[in-house]
Amino acid sequence: MPQKVRIALDAMGGDVGASVIIPGAAASLTRHPDAEFLLFGDRAKIEPELAKHPALKAASRVIHTDVAVSNHDKPRQALRRGRKVSSMWLAIEAVKKGEADVAVSAGNTGALAAMARFCLRMLPGIDRPGLAAIWPTARGNSVVLDLGATIGGDAHHLMALAVMGSAMASVVFNLERPTVGFLNIGVEEIKGHEEIREAAELLRGMNLPQLEYIGFVEGDGIGKGAADVIVSEGFSGNIALKAAEGTARQITDFLRAEISKSWMAKIGYLFAKGAFRALRDKLDPSKSNGSVVLGLNGIVVKSHGGADAEGFAYAVDVSYDMARHDLLNKIKQMLNRDGSALAQAQTAQEAVS
Repeated sequence: MPQKVRIALDAMGGDVGASVIIPGAAASLTRHPDAEFLLFGDRAKIEPELAKHPALKAASRVIHTDVAVSNHDKPRQALRRGRKVSSMWLAIEAVKKGEADVAVSAGNTGALAAMARFCLRMLPGIDRPGLAAIWPTARGNSVVLDLGATIGGDAHHLMALAVMGSAMASVVFNLERPTVGFLNIGVEEIKGHEEIREAAELLRGMNLPQLEYIGFVEGDGIGKGAADVIVSEGFSGNIALKAAEGTARQITDFLRAEISKSWMAKIGYLFAKGAFRALRDKLDPSKSNGSVVLGLNGIVVKSHGGADAEGFAYAVDVSYDMARHDLLNKIKQMLNRDGSALAQAQTAQEAVS
């Protein structure tokens, strides 16, 4: 890894684009002064924002394109219209060319996963990408995946997610052997659909040295921090994520409404202001922003499309950490470089089918 961490940004991604991306990058730069940026997008929209942040301007280079992927584009449409010319594609391609260590976009999730897969290709032994995020829990933090990169998945895919999630947890949490659980409708071994039961049996039987499989985890176990890594296929994982974010906002709204109902409640709030502020920070989804697209031959980070500048800065922070701590090589090591760590599971699965 070079001394500088080079971050490629899709400056046109997200609900707002450059007016959030640029100040977000500037905020992250204050925490990581050894970062430098490649900004892909419409120069006429980027440069006025960049002029407000001299330090970021000095650490950045703008590459112009007037093509941006829409939030409503389907993956095939995005590939057909935006391949080689859109800000999203060019940011990813910078990683492929070795011009950047990591790419970040707040754009369309499906388009980002498709473009990243098409441009960077998958690692040996990995068939499909997974979207992983750091999830705040009662015990600290956990890595949860897949949060919606793809829908469904067989036992081999779930196994791959477990291995890649463990690599990310070992980097983020500095753990030698992270604990891993599969998200399921119950903790009993007979619960759940066939694919997850088969994946659990294979993972337990392989006894991989780089992770400790602990069994099934129910939905409430995510918030409890039942495991360092919690694995789900993308459909269930995305629902869990959106439900958790909605619940956090609902609790915040409930507290605000109750505090405003009486003078006694307002006085009580003044005495407990610090505790309420800490609770608000823990429930704020923007502070957990930044999901890593795992399984690619390169590092790509997805920000929430509706994130504000502060939220986008957290996604840039995640990208910095993944690049600085060499996540890609860590995953390759766990896969034994050529994907052979998953070959036993693939052979066993094919024998059963």
